[in-house]
Amino acid sequence: MSVLNTQQIQEILPHRYPMLMLDTVEELVPGEKTVAIKNVTINEEIFQGHFPGNPTFPGALTVEALAQAGAVALLSMPEFKGKTAYFGGIKKARFRKMVQPGDQMRLEVTLDRLRGPIGEGKGVAYVNGKKATTADLTFIIGD
Repeated sequence: MSVLNTQQIQEILPHRYPMLMLDTVEELVPGEKTVAIKNVTINEEIFQGHFPGNPTFPGALTVEALAQAGAVALLSMPEFKGKTAYFGGIKKARFRKMVQPGDQMRLEVTLDRLRGPIGEGKGVAYVNGKKATTADLTFIIGD
């Protein structure tokens, strides 16, 4: 059972179609951790050009999905309600497995450090229990 559905996620994140990358949030500890789900379907616009005949979800969008999961952990904190989380940096991004239509990504982000409006965390995207993408993420909270 999910903790947040898509409508509840949209109350926290400003993202909308086609950039909203989270379908549900399964676990949430504000300021500490988010586990979210992204269902990858062939109906996504990106597959019209990436790549015809071999549809592959872009690694950059997988990192974006991880960032959105981390943003939910930050923006669900009372002091950041109604704010926006921006990328401050991406380090050590590794792409280990292709993500394709029909896959379900389990996005796990743990926040390691929060100092003022800047947060740092680690993200892992899993497909079928195997690591697909890992990255260290830095967030900057703004209005």
